[in-house]
Amino acid sequence: QVRMVESGGGLVQPGGSLRLSCAASGRTFTSYTMGWFRQAPGKEREFVAAVRWSIGNTYYADSVKGRFTISRDNAKNTVYLQMNALKPEDTAGYYCAATLYALGSTDRSDFGSWGQGTQVTVSS
Repeated sequence: QVRMVESGGGLVQPGGSLRLSCAASGRTFTSYTMGWFRQAPGKEREFVAAVRWSIGNTYYADSVKGRFTISRDNAKNTVYLQMNALKPEDTAGYYCAATLYALGSTDRSDFGSWGQGTQVTVSS
């Protein structure tokens, strides 16, 4: 059973940085695509970034390109989301997700395993 636990969320001022972590367990994730999604109050959950674990290819939503970086640590089975130059509109719950069957996917419907989420609030 795949299990993912997110951490690293919090309150940050506009222009600040945070690094989210997603500790994954229960599988060998070499063949997986791991993603970060976010959901603001009253809005649908949207794609943020994804990485193919085996080859490291990365994918980003246009709204975060150049500001966010997704990476993975094979030894720790952990996926990171480094978020820089944060804006108030980045405020949301951030969720880690995994898919084995849709390599390189950015579609939330392809991701079958989800963490519980971590809250990011960008405010002065």
